[in-house]
Amino acid sequence: MNYDSIAAKLSGGRKLIYVHGNADCDAVGSAYALAQCFGDSVVCAPAGVERIARMVCDKLSIELSENEDPASFDRIVVVDCSSPDQLAPAEVPMERTIVIDHHRVNGKWDGAELYCDDTAVSCAQVVRRIIKTTGYVPEGDCARVLAAAMLTDSGRFAYADAVLLREFADLLDESGLFMDEALDVIRAPITMSERVADLKCVGRSRFERVGDMLVAVSYGGSFEASGCHALLSSGADVAYVATQRDGTFRISGRATQQIVRRGVHLGQILSSLGTEVDGDGGGHAGAAGVSGTGDMEAMLNICMAKTMNVFREIKRREEAGTNPTE
Repeated sequence: MNYDSIAAKLSGGRKLIYVHGNADCDAVGSAYALAQCFGDSVVCAPAGVERIARMVCDKLSIELSENEDPASFDRIVVVDCSSPDQLAPAEVPMERTIVIDHHRVNGKWDGAELYCDDTAVSCAQVVRRIIKTTGYVPEGDCARVLAAAMLTDSGRFAYADAVLLREFADLLDESGLFMDEALDVIRAPITMSERVADLKCVGRSRFERVGDMLVAVSYGGSFEASGCHALLSSGADVAYVATQRDGTFRISGRATQQIVRRGVHLGQILSSLGTEVDGDGGGHAGAAGVSGTGDMEAMLNICMAKTMNVFREIKRREEAGTNPTE
């Protein structure tokens, strides 16, 4: 990827930087860092941000817009977003849009300029490489929010690789940021509502097993990601938690790093589900989501069935003594 070329295209002109619906710290941090580096930018979250990202914005006084007219800007930039559907209700003019991402390419950004490194654990890594070519050094809140992005998207390094660890260390070194300062940005007490939601999620769960691999599913009204982690902590290798709003559903999926190394890729599983149900799905190997029109119980059944098929293939492969690359 030619980072100098991307930086040149972001230089000059007024920019509208979009983050996906229910945006996480990686999306917000990536957008904020681009705005700080290239200036004359507005960061827009048309469908809101998730709880931790909102807390980070409050701590660092990061202002987000909710509704902007793309026609008022010279360039549209979208970060950490695998599909234009995730920007609803906003619509972007593809011919004027640059997409900077790290999810698996799915063809949904055809017509836009897509710059994607799906080997990066966080989108913030890609953004940092871009701004590094300009000579801009992230400091203060910009360094904090980039660190928060890398920390949260790697599960506080549980899903990190050597590249992310080196780039995170470089960020601390060049910015003068200390590790405790980076962690403080994302540190938040677990609310009573979240604790109750997690307990209810575990109580409603059901699971299936293939060999030594377990997949669990459940549902709730909020805190889907937290519910997934509660199920993983209870012993599941893969967990899905769904919510229903009228005729639409949303499902979050999480997997342990051990099962990812054995061959599970939630982004692939939920991307295929999104295609089948006229929804939108995708993400990373260990963390992904899908949303669309339909019944959440039926969708959870499909998630479980697809995951068990993957488990069976892993079991067959391991018994045969082969690996995914053979």
